[in-house]
Amino acid sequence: MNKSTSSSDTAQPDARERLLAAAEALVYAGGIHATGVDAIVRTAGAARKSFYTWFESKDALVAEALRRRDERWMRWFIDGTLGRGRTPRARLVAMFDVLREWFVSDGFHGCAFLNAAGETASPDDPVRIVAREHKERLLAFVREQCDEFAASIDADRRLAARLARQWLILIDGAIGVALVSGDADAALDARAAAQQLLEAASSRSAMRPSVRRAARHPGEKA
Repeated sequence: MNKSTSSSDTAQPDARERLLAAAEALVYAGGIHATGVDAIVRTAGAARKSFYTWFESKDALVAEALRRRDERWMRWFIDGTLGRGRTPRARLVAMFDVLREWFVSDGFHGCAFLNAAGETASPDDPVRIVAREHKERLLAFVREQCDEFAASIDADRRLAARLARQWLILIDGAIGVALVSGDADAALDARAAAQQLLEAASSRSAMRPSVRRAARHPGEKA
């Protein structure tokens, strides 16, 4: 790269995008601490000066790269889920089929946000904040499906809230097991556990009318 190219590169928005793409790919594959600014700049094909033009630090670059990944990952996960099920129950179960497709894809390295959070000590670290926001967005989407499922079986919102938290644990657990074991069928194991949760919730809801009838005063008419 000659001097004129380097100079003009610092002001180009596409240099920022290349830096973000490079940071995301390198950090996801190797981790934050193992990825230096020089490697990011070199992979991006950008001038080193462009890094300092657009970002105040490596952490700021990584945090922004994770935000970009959050948008793309959530769009992929939501579209994949909604496209596989016409009922809330089917969509909840389908989440694990979507995950399995990811697990068998080239370059799967687990959850980028859990990985990044594990490398940051402070809960106020910008990277940790982005990771937390990602999990909050994921939980919110899961909760929407759980609310619809709860409504379909005439259950209250407390069940939906509890089920959504359990679902997030199953999702993250499947991702972690798939990463460590290399077994994409971790998604199927999580799906089986998820189906048991749905069956239990449906059974409890089905019992509620009879329980209410039994609790009435013996002389009370139905």
